[in-house]
Amino acid sequence: EAMRRAKLSGKIGAALDPCAATQVIIELQDGEEREVIFRLGAGVNATDAGNTARRFRGAAAAGESLKKVKEYWKRTLGSVQIETPDMPLNFLTNGWLNYQTLACRLWARSGFYQSGGAYGFRDQLQDSISLMHAKPETARAQILRCASRQFKEGDVQHWWHPPIGRGVRTRCSDDYLWLPYAVGRYVIATGDTGILDEQAGYLEGRALSYGEESYYDLPIRSDLSETLYKHCIKAIDYGLKFGRHGLPLMGSGDWNDGMDKVGEQGKGESVWLGFFLYDTIRKFLEGARLHADAETIKRYEEQAAQLQKNIEQHAWDGSWYRRAYFDDGTPLGSSSNDECKIDSIAQSWSVLSGAADIARAKKGMEEAYRRLVRKDPGLIQLFDPPFDNSALNPGYIKGYVPGVRENGGQYTHAAIWLVMAFAALRDKRRAWELLKMINPVHHGLTAEAIAVYKVEPYVIAADVYAIAQHTGRGGWTWYTGSAGWMYQLILESFIGLKRHAQILVFEPCLPPEWTTVKVDYTYEDTLYHILIIQDGSRGDEMIIAVDGAEKPTRSIGLVNDFIEHTVKVWAPVSRE
Repeated sequence: EAMRRAKLSGKIGAALDPCAATQVIIELQDGEEREVIFRLGAGVNATDAGNTARRFRGAAAAGESLKKVKEYWKRTLGSVQIETPDMPLNFLTNGWLNYQTLACRLWARSGFYQSGGAYGFRDQLQDSISLMHAKPETARAQILRCASRQFKEGDVQHWWHPPIGRGVRTRCSDDYLWLPYAVGRYVIATGDTGILDEQAGYLEGRALSYGEESYYDLPIRSDLSETLYKHCIKAIDYGLKFGRHGLPLMGSGDWNDGMDKVGEQGKGESVWLGFFLYDTIRKFLEGARLHADAETIKRYEEQAAQLQKNIEQHAWDGSWYRRAYFDDGTPLGSSSNDECKIDSIAQSWSVLSGAADIARAKKGMEEAYRRLVRKDPGLIQLFDPPFDNSALNPGYIKGYVPGVRENGGQYTHAAIWLVMAFAALRDKRRAWELLKMINPVHHGLTAEAIAVYKVEPYVIAADVYAIAQHTGRGGWTWYTGSAGWMYQLILESFIGLKRHAQILVFEPCLPPEWTTVKVDYTYEDTLYHILIIQDGSRGDEMIIAVDGAEKPTRSIGLVNDFIEHTVKVWAPVSRE
């Protein structure tokens, strides 16, 4: 609009457009250059804003500010750089994914499709997990921030607005479990056991009434403060509530909020939550062992073993794992259902959690691949068929058009988990096929492709439509936790770099036809140049050479000695 006007009006006020344009008129002689600096900022009041504006006046201040920004992103996004034969994969991994997670998810907490500004308890915890390699201190801060939003009873605020902290208390059944899950992942990855002894306070608020799914309020700060370790125990203990099949209660939705009616009477059970709870306990036990907490270890090992038995006894449908049970015991995600016969996340987490019988897990994954992967439009459905006309009422998910968002479209979180599961099974062919399929860059390589996809191909979209007239169209971009999971998929499941404190483990799941992959990996202030070689020259045993010294191993020790190191990894070439 400003480019169409010779002069701007300078008017501000009610009913005018909620945006602004600044216009500077200059004349350039042939070969002449002019630098124009725009400053945009905020202050607590007009005086503060004015002082800040004066402090940053002039080319020198602006240049120094820009330099600092560039250095920050170079250091942050450059901490891990990959070079593979697939340029779209390199492009996405080497900058955009962590940028999306940091700038949009953790800082702005806002996007075109959701301009909220709130912290989601489970949302930003998942985001922070992806930063264990690049910004572990950010993950640490987010974990402690979330611990302070836990109620004394063990449940948490589903989301809240800083700085006051007003938010919503719900019966969602997975929120609070993401705290011990993230803590377990963080301690394993960084070796920072000190975080377990950090103190965090609790919230106090009225309990949810019978039949009440949620309420929005400003809770008060409790006088009680305990270690993060005890916060995690309180969260897990709060989740040890089971239904008639010995599976965790669904509450007003698990990871899939849209299934808020499955357990509205307090009896419905979640199969996915059974897998997730098992995995959370298993990961948190690492911290319990470091604490030499024998009583907790014994209790949780018994709970996990019983949960595993209940899953195998009551969750298997014959060819795949069910998704849930309604309050009245009706199964969901079963061959007996007309809609939502098979759900992706029950199959992927049967593998990722390690809780399932491996033969059953593989069979469920085969069925998920056959029934949910749609190769032509390049998407992976969350479940199929979508909810439409059946008598089942799982919740507000049924309000979405069939094939859109959670209702049978591609929900990218779940698509990524499915690819992770194929990588965990060492199915290299399918892992690469599906990773390439869900990479948004591949949806924008041609004018024809972008005409279908319609959204930014350089960031992850939360969903892709599977409905006939819009098949392949991207949905909610930028503000999605799928970016963080995509980074984990590429770096840890696919490239195969897994950090365990000061140890870097190599478990590549690369296409057999890829002969080399390069990774520049920064550990604190030390750079490791890593070359993964798949040429079959070293047989079936992995060989690693650090600065020329070879040894048969799958890992290297990380040392912050400020010296650049060269690492060669000869990976076995299997046709898995």
